[in-house]
Amino acid sequence: MINTNEKPLSGTRIGIFGKGGSGKSTFTVLLARALRDRGYQVCLLDADSTNIGLAKALGFEESPTPLMDYFGGMVFSGGAVTCPVDDPTPLAGAEVDLETLPDRYYIQEDGITLLIAGKIGDQGPGAGCDGPVSKIARDLRIHSRGKQPVLLIDFKAGFEDSARGAITSLDWAFVVVDPTLAAIEMASDMQNMVGRMKALELPATMHLENTELVAIANRLFTEAKIKGVLFVINKIQDPGLELYLRKELLMRGIEPLGTIFEDPSISIAWLKGYPLDMLRTKREVKKIATALEAAEALAEDLEVSTTSIELMNKVIGT
Repeated sequence: MINTNEKPLSGTRIGIFGKGGSGKSTFTVLLARALRDRGYQVCLLDADSTNIGLAKALGFEESPTPLMDYFGGMVFSGGAVTCPVDDPTPLAGAEVDLETLPDRYYIQEDGITLLIAGKIGDQGPGAGCDGPVSKIARDLRIHSRGKQPVLLIDFKAGFEDSARGAITSLDWAFVVVDPTLAAIEMASDMQNMVGRMKALELPATMHLENTELVAIANRLFTEAKIKGVLFVINKIQDPGLELYLRKELLMRGIEPLGTIFEDPSISIAWLKGYPLDMLRTKREVKKIATALEAAEALAEDLEVSTTSIELMNKVIGT
């Protein structure tokens, strides 16, 4: 992690995951603002290949040109960016200096910078695999001559990007858990995935015939620097529902970092393209951002095998 000042999260890469409809993009936007308000420079990478609207949720009028164009386009259309499952080779030129990146590839305002990895809606027939988007999300590093930014990555819904190895380059993974069984199981799967990586379990490479590619894939997983998975409960309607969900997660060894209660105005904002500016939700996410800083400060002192519950007990006790 690049860290040129005393703020604990400077230079970290944080991925946001969740099942479809869990509210991960909403959480990403609100977390970006909460960290900005705490004095961080924040870069937000939209790595969801199909979802749109993140720019307007941040209050931007337009979206930047996708970085897929900057890196040469998808391999399926004759470009340079390959799928990390078929070709785990690191993306060339993924170390990007924000001051020299052409300004059409990002939008920046009030301490938050938005970048888009790529979308597949305009790629045409036969180019529907978004593996190259995952590779950009896995490998992109943003540098700045001032404060090193926190990079938040809004992944597409579901577990696929995790299985592709996108989490190998993260410092933290956040899973947004809404009150559904599918969300609970995804949280458990992510906890299990990261635990197996920390135990140095090698990835599936039977499909790779090239031994050099196998070696690269194995190295990426065994050298993964992810410190842990953090969980946030979202879309809660009443305390009883929160209690039930927490019990179900606890049975799976998961202690959430915080809870966000349902706000109907969020759906209206996404529908009409309004900026997300919900005061109660912002207060809840501010507390989660504070806990995230505490988790980062504590992580260096914890054992590799530390569970979510052990980590959260330490954070909550600070």
